[in-house]
Amino acid sequence: MLATRYIRTDFTSQKDFEENYTLNIPERFNFAYDIVDEYARISPEKPAMVWTNVEGEERRFTFRDMSEKSNQVANYFRTLGLKKGDPVMLVMKRRYEYWFCALALMKLGCVIIPATAQLAKKDVVYRCEAASIRAIVTVYLDEVCHHMEEALPECSTLEHLITLGDREGWLNLNTGMAAQPTIFEKPEELPSNDDMLMMYFTSGTTGMPKMAAHSYTYPLAQIATAAYWHNVNDDSLHIAVADTGWAKAGWGKIYGQWICGACLFVYDFDRFIAADMLRMLEKYHVTSFCAPPTVYRFMIKEDMAGYDLSALKWANTAGEPLNPEVFHQFKKLTGIEIHEGFGQSETTPLLMTSKWMEPKMGSTGRPSPAYHIDLVDNEGNPVEDGVEGEIVVRLDQGRPAGLFLGYYRDEEKTAECFRGGMYHTGDMAWRDVDGYYYFIGRSDDVIKSSGYRIGPFEVESALMEHPAVLECAITAVPHPDRGQVVKATIVLTKGYEPSPELVKELQNHVKKATAPYKYPRIVEFVDELPKTLSGKIQRVKIRKEDEGK
Repeated sequence: MLATRYIRTDFTSQKDFEENYTLNIPERFNFAYDIVDEYARISPEKPAMVWTNVEGEERRFTFRDMSEKSNQVANYFRTLGLKKGDPVMLVMKRRYEYWFCALALMKLGCVIIPATAQLAKKDVVYRCEAASIRAIVTVYLDEVCHHMEEALPECSTLEHLITLGDREGWLNLNTGMAAQPTIFEKPEELPSNDDMLMMYFTSGTTGMPKMAAHSYTYPLAQIATAAYWHNVNDDSLHIAVADTGWAKAGWGKIYGQWICGACLFVYDFDRFIAADMLRMLEKYHVTSFCAPPTVYRFMIKEDMAGYDLSALKWANTAGEPLNPEVFHQFKKLTGIEIHEGFGQSETTPLLMTSKWMEPKMGSTGRPSPAYHIDLVDNEGNPVEDGVEGEIVVRLDQGRPAGLFLGYYRDEEKTAECFRGGMYHTGDMAWRDVDGYYYFIGRSDDVIKSSGYRIGPFEVESALMEHPAVLECAITAVPHPDRGQVVKATIVLTKGYEPSPELVKELQNHVKKATAPYKYPRIVEFVDELPKTLSGKIQRVKIRKEDEGK
């Protein structure tokens, strides 16, 4: 693995890891040249990706393939006039061409903007104008292309629409790259470490999405993710379920995994079906798996005993806190403990349950030594163990690789989160005496009822233990006497119907599973929960709907 050029890989314990972790950052690091092309030079037949889709198509790529394909795309993009600093949006879902394009843009020094295929016309226009996007590359789906075509007249900087097939008014990526040589001449001016590599549009749970800009050192920061949290190496076949349009793909589908020598397993699907995913894990002998808690919830409700998952050795989760019931059921069915982590689009994992750590229920792990993490009160003072505080990254020891540069073209919002010598995440947690952190929620999600502060996650975890609950969201409802009361919005599993008796049963269940004062005084059953395009529950939307009522 090339990781040994940038980090130590011989740590023997969590203590050794935390005390001695360092990251060697060379000048002008470029992931495409220094990792992918380097593997192609020293080990050209090394497997880089196994790709398949719901139709049963299969493609396998070595690092030589990835190097040559990305060279062809880079040459093609160059003919279109794309150059260093030009923003290019990739709407590629899980198509293998995403990796060709992302690597090509790195080689040119362009700015990569991953995006979801769920964007409507207004979303496309907003992104194009906010980031001055010059080109968009998309999957060949009529609905996706149609939204781009509708947006084009209102996008002042957009020059090229590129897709994976023949369509009037569009350029064909496959035709364009096929006509290009597999050797690419590096530009005279390569990006520096501080130049923008990519921008993630945040989920936008409140207001319009912000643009979190990352530098060319971002891939190096993901080595810790892959080596110590995903626990991958040269023998690994790793899958992260995320769509390439989301920041989680940067955590698990390209950077750290390839630096550590792992082969990526990519399953291309539109709608998640747990049985299909389990079949893929069995068929391809996947060794490590990373997915949000929602995916695990659906998987454990399948007959997992009917699948041979003996090749699977490791499992991770992030995105939302992991409910204990899901952890226990998955371990019972596979023998594998899910290792949780926490971070943001603005960072790599800040907290992680590393490969040396025993998972603790409700904990997202300990601080990654790649960052100087602390918990502080409203005045920025450190809080004691057991006391709720905001998760921050202290910057007095320098700005770590992996921490974003700021919100592009938004100095005000950048200043809001970078203040007092710290990056403020806006996420609340508490820490136990062993240094494990326990996520409470966004600062605006915490419920204040009759003098108590109640984190939504602990109530949601209690409800998730009940077999009737498939998904739930805990929010605050204003109350004249208590200030706020707890409300549960619940999606029921098949076979259960809403009733006053079930409400009472669920309330009593919460009273027994956690402190009685935390039980939901209001229960609403719904068919689905409001979510962002990235799948995160929009508690703020539920609160606003309740205020309207």
